[in-house]
Amino acid sequence: MFVTTILSLTLAVAPAPTCNLNLQSVGQCPTVTTSNSSVEVGGSITEPGGSRSEGGRDTGPRSDANTRTEESGDAAEEDCGLCRVHYEVVVFPDVTIDDLASFAPATPSFTGEPAGVGVVGMPTNLVVTASAHVAHGVLFDFPVAVRFTPRSFVLDHGDGTRRETRSGGRTWSALGQAQFSATPTSHAYAARGTYTARATVRYAAQVDLGRGWFDVPGILSLTSPGYTVRIVEVHTALVDRTCAEDPTGPGC
Repeated sequence: MFVTTILSLTLAVAPAPTCNLNLQSVGQCPTVTTSNSSVEVGGSITEPGGSRSEGGRDTGPRSDANTRTEESGDAAEEDCGLCRVHYEVVVFPDVTIDDLASFAPATPSFTGEPAGVGVVGMPTNLVVTASAHVAHGVLFDFPVAVRFTPRSFVLDHGDGTRRETRSGGRTWSALGQAQFSATPTSHAYAARGTYTARATVRYAAQVDLGRGWFDVPGILSLTSPGYTVRIVEVHTALVDRTCAEDPTGPGC
């Protein structure tokens, strides 16, 4: 569950002075206690002609001519030794992964190489394109930023096998590898035929209310459109001449 409390600081007049040894000695240092739904600030105000506790109870004689209140403006700012601070406590509703549907990344793209074709028993390289995604908007009437980060990639090869990886993969050229090399996301089909492969990206989510990122429980899964790959068999034959020399020869 995700709950956060926002403290909105408003000053009746001026902020309290820094608590030093002199203030400590006379008990004028404020104390703050918090819970999930309230904040209590303790302190006292010393004024000319007397003193008053935080709750307003007189603790000594005070002249009406010297009376000041926290709301009396500039004059109170001059006389107020320790001014009252008011806090507003706002409890943000619980956020679930379902609440973030409108912030979700775009559907991931999914391709393979060689494009649309593969060879029985040889690696077909599959590549999923997905990255971290940040969106801004309003959630439960609060301005928020939402961040989705890919945690894993599930490759459904379409032949009854699946594989989960930490990476979406890269092309052979980006990896500096030769065609039909094995990669962390490649798959070798065992039989010829036409297969429809799909990739599912599993995202973790975080929310920022202006106070830093908070994890949201759950995983958002987005599945790519199907990628059709035709797997063929390749046979070799010894020939007397090349296909350029004899276009009608075996295998040409």
